[in-house]
Amino acid sequence: MPEFGMFAVGAVAAAVTDALFGGGTVAQVLVFVAVSVALIAVVRPVAARNRAAKPGTVTGVAALPGKQAIVLERVDSQGGRIKLAGEVWSARTLDADQVCEKGQQVDVVEIDGATAVVM
Repeated sequence: MPEFGMFAVGAVAAAVTDALFGGGTVAQVLVFVAVSVALIAVVRPVAARNRAAKPGTVTGVAALPGKQAIVLERVDSQGGRIKLAGEVWSARTLDADQVCEKGQQVDVVEIDGATAVVM
C-alpha cells in the first residue's frame, strides 16, 4: 500500500519534468520510473526495519498487568476501587480471602473487563 505513495511522488516528478523542462512523454515515463523505483528501493527497507524493531510495544489495557496501583477503597474478592495509571478502576482481589486496605500498594495481575484483578 505505501508503494502507491511512492508512485504518486514519481508521477509528480514526471509532471514537474514536463512543466519545467518541456520533456516529452518518453522523458516523463523515464523520470516516473526512475523516481518510483528509487523511492521503493530506499524507503521500503527502512520502513520494514522500523516495523520489525518494535514488536514488544504494548499499549492500552494490555499494558496494565504488572503495574502497581494504590487502593482508594477497601478491595476484596467482591470489589473495591484503586487508582491505576492515573485513573480510578474497580478492582477485586485474586485470592478470595485476601483484603487490601485503603492506601495500600497492590500489583495488577490482569484486567477482567472493566475490573482490575490485584494482589
